[in-house]
Amino acid sequence: MHADTALAQRLERAEAANARGCTPVHPQAAWIEIAGGCAVFAGADSPLSHAVALGLDGPVTESEICALESFFRARGSQPAIDLCPLAHPTLIELLGRRGYSITELNNVLVKRMAGTGMVLTPRVRRAMRGSPVDETDLWSYTVGRGFFEHTELTTEEMDVGRAICAMPGALCYLAATETGDLAGGGALAVHGGLALLFADGTIAGHRRRGFHRELISARLNEALAQGCDLATASTLPGSVSQRNYERMGFEVVYTRITLTPPPR
Repeated sequence: MHADTALAQRLERAEAANARGCTPVHPQAAWIEIAGGCAVFAGADSPLSHAVALGLDGPVTESEICALESFFRARGSQPAIDLCPLAHPTLIELLGRRGYSITELNNVLVKRMAGTGMVLTPRVRRAMRGSPVDETDLWSYTVGRGFFEHTELTTEEMDVGRAICAMPGALCYLAATETGDLAGGGALAVHGGLALLFADGTIAGHRRRGFHRELISARLNEALAQGCDLATASTLPGSVSQRNYERMGFEVVYTRITLTPPPR
């Protein structure tokens, strides 16, 4: 699949819509539209605090970068910008002049849904949310164990999962063994026919047993049910997660770069 500006805009704007939806949990959460994208604050140390989809509509100005930095620093947070490589060159130039450096790389993968069929996913179910049963904390703890790699989660770590569950339209999934032990989870959101698969986490003791691939399949089933033409996900380059997505028909279209400024 060829990554052009139109595809990048569609993918990054879906990421931005997701990011804007994750703010209800933190009492000081906020977001602003800026430079064609958005900046989101969901806690000073939260991985959900970042800027996304910047520079895809044209040139970016220095005043916009100053405003973005002020938005984060006024809340005690370090700016973090997820840069799409198809963003306007002015954004890259401005960040370079300000001393930004790479802190993380993520491959963005896409799958065309045409020709995809429904498959059975007996070990995966939708997490219950609302009355009379709410599994928000159960899902947050399960995915958090896979993401943060430990069993005792802090309130801040639990809040990451709670914020995801609170996103409008987000669907959360749990995977469990035949004996009922929770093995992992993931989430799905649909934006304009694009299925965004995210928040994947498999508990260490249950990895390499097919749970992640089954979680992918369950969310693709929902994407088909909602008439999506594309599905997307982001993974660390060369990770087991990337290989699992590629086995399910996804392909890398570009690498998103996370940039942060030098300490002040």
